[in-house]
Amino acid sequence: MSRIDQRFAQLKAARRTGLIPFVTAGDPSPEHMVTLMHALVDAGADLIELGVPFSDPMADGPVIQHASERAIARGVGIAEVLGWVTAFRSRDAETPIVLMGYLNPIEIHGYERFAGEAVLAGVDGVLLVDCPLEEAAVLRPLRAAGLQQILLAAPTTAPGRMAKLCESAEGFLYYVSFAGITGAGSLSTHDIAARVADIRARATVPVAVGFGVRDAQSAKEIAGFADAVVIGSALVGRLAGADGPDDIAGRVRDILQPIRRALDSH
Repeated sequence: MSRIDQRFAQLKAARRTGLIPFVTAGDPSPEHMVTLMHALVDAGADLIELGVPFSDPMADGPVIQHASERAIARGVGIAEVLGWVTAFRSRDAETPIVLMGYLNPIEIHGYERFAGEAVLAGVDGVLLVDCPLEEAAVLRPLRAAGLQQILLAAPTTAPGRMAKLCESAEGFLYYVSFAGITGAGSLSTHDIAARVADIRARATVPVAVGFGVRDAQSAKEIAGFADAVVIGSALVGRLAGADGPDDIAGRVRDILQPIRRALDSH
């Protein structure tokens, strides 16, 4: 059983909703990236989504775009990201890590090379925004090495395709709460609750809801019908400009701990 599967099994047994924070690797500070990862866990994260910086992040709004630009300007690439995962694993062998990003950096790095290095570093899964189920064959070397491909579903996903996603999903299924980019719009939980319930009834894996989760209240509303919540832009924006490990850890606590308490109080 993978770390992702184990973590969701633990959450289910404890009747808890998972908290999945997203941060951009290398932002706000490459020097303190491992500190940031541990701070996420200390503040209540059940799984970490680590964004691999990319020059054309088409699904991301301005907050994450700018974070990616800052990281790239500091020379952050796949080698640095995997190095931080390796360092994180020296203290934490249990928290699942999913690399979230785009296909191009992995294609340039080489699929088999990336797969071997990622597994050795301690990565558990990949979520590639621009590699849909129909193109998943290119990721066969990653899956063969033991990395789980996290699939995306959205309000615009047609019923037939949704059935294929539910059948093929592994680790967890990431449901995008609205059609748009990260950090845009406002979350209407009433509109998505029925859709998520339908997906959970058909999928063989847990369902996490992301895009639009901004605070404890929106996270608590989602806890009523999802297995996990993902918070990205609000956290990345709060971390922007953080200066030093204490400031980073403090900002993480300020935004994640209220969300963790809200999820646990549901």
